[in-house]
Amino acid sequence: MKIKSITSFQLRVPLGDKTFYSSQARFPERNSYLVRVETDTGLIGWGEGGQYGPAEPVAACVDHVFAPRLIGRDPTEPVRIWEELYAYSRDFGQKGTYIEALSAIDIALWDIAGQAAGLPVWKMLGGAFRKRITAYATGCYYPEDFSDVPALLDGLRDEAAGYVDSGFGLLKVKIGLLSLKDDYRRLRVIREAIGPDIGIMVDANHGYNASAAIRMGRKMEELDVLFFEEPVGAEDREGYRKVRRENPIPVAGGECEYTRYGFRDFIAEGCVDIIQPDLAVCGGITAFIQILALANAHGVATVPHVWGSGIAVATALQAIATIPPFPFTANPIALLNQPIIEFDRKHNPLRDDLLVEQFVLSNGALEVPDRPGLGITVREDITAKYAV
Repeated sequence: MKIKSITSFQLRVPLGDKTFYSSQARFPERNSYLVRVETDTGLIGWGEGGQYGPAEPVAACVDHVFAPRLIGRDPTEPVRIWEELYAYSRDFGQKGTYIEALSAIDIALWDIAGQAAGLPVWKMLGGAFRKRITAYATGCYYPEDFSDVPALLDGLRDEAAGYVDSGFGLLKVKIGLLSLKDDYRRLRVIREAIGPDIGIMVDANHGYNASAAIRMGRKMEELDVLFFEEPVGAEDREGYRKVRRENPIPVAGGECEYTRYGFRDFIAEGCVDIIQPDLAVCGGITAFIQILALANAHGVATVPHVWGSGIAVATALQAIATIPPFPFTANPIALLNQPIIEFDRKHNPLRDDLLVEQFVLSNGALEVPDRPGLGITVREDITAKYAV
């Protein structure tokens, strides 16, 4: 079996009145870069890469640099291909766009390899520790008009309570855009709305310096916050270490880190309690295997970041199923020693409409697909509808 063609898809969905903010940016649209790899036997694999920014640079890397080197290759050798492509591009692509492109290709090749073997990816990786993964709702972003704090607080009460009513037992809240005082008010309102038994995590999207993050972490302790994601900039390793030492909330990060080399340093330098590789960014499934081994060896938990289309969600489900409990116990308990999956709740047809299969929350969890490969069927009418 050989690779016959590689096709890029740049997808974009304007959000209109559903526009929202994180601490870093306004989101007027949802976009994804997808790659479709077809073989001469008719098998097709799908991958996704680089959802944080525009799709055009990632598409250029795939179309003009990587794809010509892959036509005619055996797609069931994703690890070998990963190493060869990385070696080829390491002088100019150790992080960022080239690794995002490599992520998309790698995911598609694992999808094909699983289909060719008649096995889901989780079985190709050695087996699943769980067939259902507890999901947390990512929401409570900032609306277009975030200056009206009283109205913002009223909306948060309803939004947070709605996630609980829909079956979530865990919620991740965005912080970092407003003052520490106003963001703490937001968190307190959410805690009051959902009660003491629902887990809360926070994500600053690197909106603070170390001193501000430490102050916020100390204030959040009384709200029983479970982890503090991206408190400072990804490059600020000393800031990460300082926040981890001086704030009481476990520190998470790594969605903007790349390959085993970046995570080697991030983990070994003592920056985080929880690493969050995004499989569509860090180097795909091949890189995830290596990053997980590094984290396990250092006693750091792995909870992948998920942001993108239905392909990103399906890939994360396959990977998270294979993460061993940390540590292994006779009675695994979510968030203490079991991984969880991020399930973004903002409007995104690329997540909710792209696949024939639907992700359905049941008793607070998502089922892991057990069909060969990623276990998904992409609706090409949807890729055509939203193609740039």
